[in-house]
Amino acid sequence: MVERVVAEGRTVYGVTTGFGDLASVRIEPGQTAELQRNLVRSHAAGVGDPLPVDVVRGMLLLRANALAVGLSGIRPEVVQLLVDMLNAEVHPVVPSRGSVGASGDLAPLAHLALVLIGEGEAWREDAGPGPGGQALERAGLAPVALEAKEGLALLNGTQLMAALAALALHDARRLALSADVIGAMSLEAMEGTAAAFDEALVGARPHPGQMAVAEHLRGLLAGSEIAASHADSDHRVQDPYSLRCMPQVHGAVRDALDQLERVLAVEMNAATDNPLVFPSGEVVSGGNFHGEPLALAIDYAKIAVTELASISERRSARLVDAHLSGLPAFLSDAPGLRSGLMIAQYTAAALVNELQTLAHPASVDTIPTSANQEDHVSMGATGALHLREVVDRTEAVLAVEALLAAQGLDFREPMRPGAGAARAHATIRGRVTHLAEDRPPADDIAALRALLRHGELAIP
Repeated sequence: MVERVVAEGRTVYGVTTGFGDLASVRIEPGQTAELQRNLVRSHAAGVGDPLPVDVVRGMLLLRANALAVGLSGIRPEVVQLLVDMLNAEVHPVVPSRGSVGASGDLAPLAHLALVLIGEGEAWREDAGPGPGGQALERAGLAPVALEAKEGLALLNGTQLMAALAALALHDARRLALSADVIGAMSLEAMEGTAAAFDEALVGARPHPGQMAVAEHLRGLLAGSEIAASHADSDHRVQDPYSLRCMPQVHGAVRDALDQLERVLAVEMNAATDNPLVFPSGEVVSGGNFHGEPLALAIDYAKIAVTELASISERRSARLVDAHLSGLPAFLSDAPGLRSGLMIAQYTAAALVNELQTLAHPASVDTIPTSANQEDHVSMGATGALHLREVVDRTEAVLAVEALLAAQGLDFREPMRPGAGAARAHATIRGRVTHLAEDRPPADDIAALRALLRHGELAIP
């Protein structure tokens, strides 16, 4: 269809015209290949640290999948090279900054496409970063010579923000599950009650996430000797919100992540470039490259994951406060002589402050581009980069709470917490010992971050 468009001399954006505000400039049939090559080169204007390998691999996979929908007017061999690069672990060096999230993730995808034509930079484990053409050659692959429409098809798409969001979503789900487990430990350490997780109570407001978290907490706390020891006490009629409202807050986070997954499930299997080429021969210009559906869902997820950290820090603050916890001050064996875990909560507080800044929605801003032809953009790439950072900082905040909750449970021995909380406590103690003498908590926090990252505290 694209070859017919060129042969017939039809006016089709990006095939026989320039790009963006240059769409009114006519391109002759003999110049179509040069036009596509120039597009890839000129759009590779990214800056900043290179994207991690997992994100680049996600971009390769998702771009190939979008093109395989069959509406992009691109030869199968170009798509095959994307797949071959993925399988051979030829990873383009892609600067992380430069996309405004409309017209696609143009600059990042241009850096990726440069390697397909034997230019740019690529990284292979056996050789490190170097010229893209050499990386292809070492892998036994040959670059492609782009034909009409193909450069545009490679660049127009939302694969940077989609790859970032999908990977962050995976990690955020693990943290959401772990937050229930750590929160259950904190509740037990402070002799809280599971009454607020009652099935009938949470079912009276049946948000899916709220109901799932309450069920999870009931399971984690089942068989608790600590709970049994104060079951008949009126020491606390109601727990503070950070304990009592875990189903409502953690559950709302899960619901927000579900929304991001629904959006990603559509986006990852969609044709997101422009124009699209249909079997009828019709070539239609539109806006499927605009990242707004993703940008809004990503910002929602950013805010939600930040709340997971925010409520965790409040539980940490209570754990170190002897006036509220019923535990030794700062969880120290000798308060005064030893500061215990006082400063670990400072770290959580600093991280939550940073998270509150990162959670600002990028999608509410727009800066016009291409001489005002592209006068509204999504900024979804900015949001997706921030979502990755939000997940990273939240992991650290939860690691702090896990450290404090485990120390608090030590002071409740020989009574055992519920089965799930006891299992988590044992897992932590297998990696980090009880804090008897003061020592730098940084190493302990790092060890617990590793536990979280590997899913060892994501107890179902």
